[in-house]
Amino acid sequence: MSTTKIIKPVTAVILISGAGTTMQNLVERSRDGRCMLNVLGVISSKPGVPGVDRARGLGVPVTVCNRHDYTDASAFSRAAFKLIAHVKPELVLLAGFLSYLHIPKRWMGRVINIHPSLLPKHGGKGMYGMKVHEAVLKAHETESGCTVHFVDEVFDRGPMIVQKRVPVMPNDTPYSLAERVQQVEKEAYPEAINLYAENRLLIQGTNVRVLPKPASSGRMAKLP
Repeated sequence: MSTTKIIKPVTAVILISGAGTTMQNLVERSRDGRCMLNVLGVISSKPGVPGVDRARGLGVPVTVCNRHDYTDASAFSRAAFKLIAHVKPELVLLAGFLSYLHIPKRWMGRVINIHPSLLPKHGGKGMYGMKVHEAVLKAHETESGCTVHFVDEVFDRGPMIVQKRVPVMPNDTPYSLAERVQQVEKEAYPEAINLYAENRLLIQGTNVRVLPKPASSGRMAKLP
């Protein structure tokens, strides 16, 4: 008789800075079974943003760690990871999080971000939201999409886990392109989280190898 291994949802804290739509998608998919995720809490780098109310409406504990309360990125990062460590998640998920984070060594391979372009194109400091889609159109790209990647010390540079592509239409505006990209973002982030939960991600330098099923035990992304 064959046996089927049960994959437990991976626990996570989601970091936001704005509307929180990506966070909402992850929470909803965790609850309907499409994402093997257990959201322990939300941290916002800004007070009063829609994502704070959105998290509360979903019944998710939310904390504000206001970036403007700290003199530099190092102090802010220490405060944020102190809050994260208190909750003890397996993963930290950035979802429209706009503040720079210094990643402690023990958290490398456990912090994931989604970016609305096909990295390495149109990434880096200051490239977020509509600025990305404007840059894609200005460059006359024929396709765009999104990238889910592990986070390191450089904006949008960490090892890539999943990319999904969409066409750029001749009559696109930044807003119409953004809407198309957001649809594939809804699929890409849960897909990457599921791969992590299944222990199928092997970090090899600047690349990620997706391992075949079945997955071995353990959670943290494998480092060579």
